[in-house]
Amino acid sequence: MPIDTVKSVVREQLDVMQLREQFPVLAREVHGKPLVYFDNAATVQRPLAVIDAMDDFYRRYNANVHRGVHQLSVEASEAFEDSRRAVARLLNASSDREIVFTRGTTEAINLVANSFARPRLQPGDEILITHMEHHANIVPWQMLCEQTGAVLKVAPINRSGELLIDELAGMIGERTRLIGVVHVSNALGTVNPVAEICRLARAFDVPVLVDGAQATPHERIDVQALGCDFYCLSAHKMYGPTGIGALWARESILETMPPWQGGGEMIQWVSFEGTTYNDIPHRFEAGTPNIAGAIGLGAAIQWLEEIGVERMKAHEQKLLELATARMEQIDGLTIIGRAAEKGPVISFTLDGVHPNDLGTIIDHHGVALRTGHHCAMPVMQFFGVPATARISFAAYNLHSEIDVFLHGLEQARAMLV
Repeated sequence: MPIDTVKSVVREQLDVMQLREQFPVLAREVHGKPLVYFDNAATVQRPLAVIDAMDDFYRRYNANVHRGVHQLSVEASEAFEDSRRAVARLLNASSDREIVFTRGTTEAINLVANSFARPRLQPGDEILITHMEHHANIVPWQMLCEQTGAVLKVAPINRSGELLIDELAGMIGERTRLIGVVHVSNALGTVNPVAEICRLARAFDVPVLVDGAQATPHERIDVQALGCDFYCLSAHKMYGPTGIGALWARESILETMPPWQGGGEMIQWVSFEGTTYNDIPHRFEAGTPNIAGAIGLGAAIQWLEEIGVERMKAHEQKLLELATARMEQIDGLTIIGRAAEKGPVISFTLDGVHPNDLGTIIDHHGVALRTGHHCAMPVMQFFGVPATARISFAAYNLHSEIDVFLHGLEQARAMLV
């Protein structure tokens, strides 16, 4: 579907039924039932605008980017760099030079860990994160601390799944070298006060990295207003393809960072006596990039802009409120994560029922949800549960789909309790 036809979807309130027509997968059945896709925090579905943009690249101008003088390479390079500019626009970056393409949020965090933090860490220095982080914002720092002698500090959360901001403030000190914080928790839905955290960090001249994987589909992001130094995102969380994402970092910081990986593209001159590295951001993009993925990410951003993130967020919040109110009435069901500021995610347990059994039964009602630790094992440990079931909403979900989910939930409870 051409992107300009998306404009017809835009209303004062989101026309969800018309929006759904742009997602081919939503027309299918699962186990003979209409698909209800409530696994959006894991990966969201793709609109035709994204599918068509990637298909068009492979059909019409597939070529490697940069340095090629033939027409296909020129067209591919222009589309690739247009997508970089789209990411810069999405985040309100000062320049597209601040946007580095990565495989996703995980690689973006590892890039910062290895290129920015590693050269600066001494034994006894500290990395500060929170108790609600995804494994992608825990494990790279653990590995780095093991290798450098630095110390990983963890700011606590409360039983509502909210960050104890005063506790975090008290943990920032002269040895703190970086703070890593998730913008929106994938396991709890908690929306963290990132701007406040950045303000606290600036008093100690401590850089802040934000895991924005769950925020970019639901929030309008302005990295300049937030005051952070690094912002990481994944395309597949925001209606784009898998295997592509981006790191935003302040240009002044990127200029100081050495390359993390070596190879083609990230160089200006190579001889056996030495190598001169490329300018930013290309010095961090070794090898042939995911060109189709980057083009798909650019199309996803344009699609988000046309539909309107605020309009989508308003619809998703209504779904969250409705589902939460209905689920609170179910005996034995406990919602894990009750933050006052929350994204469209509900993690829960049901007394006497393992989440995996629950997910299997509900799948036979056509409902796709996520079960397990959600790559947030410390969160599960904090709440004393081995796993949770999780539903998560996107702009194309319907109020009536909540009814289907709740019917399946009641049947699962009747079978298993």
